[in-house]
Amino acid sequence: MECRNGDGLMKTLLRALILLLITLWLGGIMFFPVVAATAFSSISDTHAAGIIVGKCLRILHYEGLVAGTLIVVLLLAAQRARTYARNVVLPVIFAFIMLALTAFSQFWIIPKMEGYRLAAGGAIDAVAADDPDRLAFNKLHVESERVEEAVLVAGILLVAFVARD
Repeated sequence: MECRNGDGLMKTLLRALILLLITLWLGGIMFFPVVAATAFSSISDTHAAGIIVGKCLRILHYEGLVAGTLIVVLLLAAQRARTYARNVVLPVIFAFIMLALTAFSQFWIIPKMEGYRLAAGGAIDAVAADDPDRLAFNKLHVESERVEEAVLVAGILLVAFVARD
């Protein structure tokens, strides 16, 4: 009898941790646009606002990379412990998609944007609208937004597949 209670506790703990990590990651992704909008609407210096947003995004990405890695590990542990009645392949795939997109943004898009910003003299808004560095920066900014949106969609699908059990 005690073994069953222990199994039930383990299942509950695994599920709770998985849901907590998903909530933490998705909550940050959903909250981030509010932080960005606040920074750009309350700080008249767009360069300073961009620096704040960039630092927040880097923190959010590292949070997501840690949370996502733990989600995958816990999902696999839950499958092994038979915590989920269904196979965890789809939730793990969506967690990997989220991780890949987050890593792409963190380690490719952001450094490239930073390089274009520095090449433009530091303040991207201070150069002409047709400046090649500004154009490349703006193109990557749009790509960054699309990547974040894709992470959010994959996260919502992850929640749906975890919740369906």
